[in-house]
Amino acid sequence: MKLTKELIIIFVIKITEVLGFSLILPLLPFYAKSFGATPFVVSLIPSVFSFFQFFSAPIMGKLSDQYGRRPLLIISQFSTFLSFVIFGLSNSLFMIFLSRIVDGLLGSNFTITQAYIADVTDEKDRSKAFGLSGVAFGIGFLIGPAIGGYLSKFGIAVPAFVAAGISLLSIIATAVMLPETVKRKKAFKIEKIKIINIKAITKYLTDEKTAKPLFELFSFNSTHVIWTSNFALFSGLKYGFTVERVGYVLAYVGLISIIMRGAVLPKLIDRFEEHSLKVLASLSIVFALLLLAFTESFMLLFVAFTFFAFGGGLARPLMTGTISRSVGRSEQGSILGVSNSMGSLVQIIGPMVGGLLLTKLVPESLMIVSAAMMLVGLRLILKNGKTSLNT
Repeated sequence: MKLTKELIIIFVIKITEVLGFSLILPLLPFYAKSFGATPFVVSLIPSVFSFFQFFSAPIMGKLSDQYGRRPLLIISQFSTFLSFVIFGLSNSLFMIFLSRIVDGLLGSNFTITQAYIADVTDEKDRSKAFGLSGVAFGIGFLIGPAIGGYLSKFGIAVPAFVAAGISLLSIIATAVMLPETVKRKKAFKIEKIKIINIKAITKYLTDEKTAKPLFELFSFNSTHVIWTSNFALFSGLKYGFTVERVGYVLAYVGLISIIMRGAVLPKLIDRFEEHSLKVLASLSIVFALLLLAFTESFMLLFVAFTFFAFGGGLARPLMTGTISRSVGRSEQGSILGVSNSMGSLVQIIGPMVGGLLLTKLVPESLMIVSAAMMLVGLRLILKNGKTSLNT
């Protein structure tokens, strides 16, 4: 796959967007607690963003199909920029929540950049491109929290305003450097915008061709969110991990995922069918989760982490590629918006499900339920593969 100018620009934009948010990520709970927030209220801060993304992602994706990627990307980036400014100026818990609401309302950068990648790549290279997009996402999350933690020494608002500056640079880069890919843009009509277009969403969820890959990714996202959002608590209960050790583990998983998506995935796609690779990724994740549930060996833990990172590094770009190929170019924003909306739903529910499992049952139940969710995804992948072979 050739790295075109458009792809390089969009990857840089994705890095800056993720870097901006990850700068303030370590500060959110501490800043909220300084205004008297309880742990439960703190947990609602990321959930409120996901709640509004659940509604806005399909809308922004659909609008980018109709009115162009670049103008909608600039609008969503400005929403993110504004959210960072509000966070930096926050003097109450309300303003912290407001900053995440503003970003959630229009900041669907992820959906629109995914649609843009689909626009500028051939179908055979799409999963590779989504894999490289995941590398850009991972790089931002690897370095952002460390930078944010360092900048916080100069004041709690400093990382937020630096994040706003980075976001502003990405807006300028989009406006100046990014060419438009939607050729037949419609004239903008505010009355044509539907806040909740149930018909557009159910269209993809009832069509067998689009529903199967959407629910494949939904199963993976459910597994991933339940695991990652509650891993710190699980590892403390089962293995006695400290916060520092949890950080090292998550950084290790993130690094392996970056290597998988950037260096290994393109080579695997050239040699093997994507369907087979999705099966391999799912089996790797299930094996890792069951190993984490039942092993007591410290060395086997790292085997499990490696298998989880391997499977996760493959699964998301491959599944996103399948979703993208299930529709034509004129519907990329729409279907990827629905996909990301389903991901937002998982972000809202997943942490609570994991928390209930750890509170009401034994720690191992978290990994067993996560593995069961991935097995549902594997069954869909196998069934989808059979359908494809028969048609």
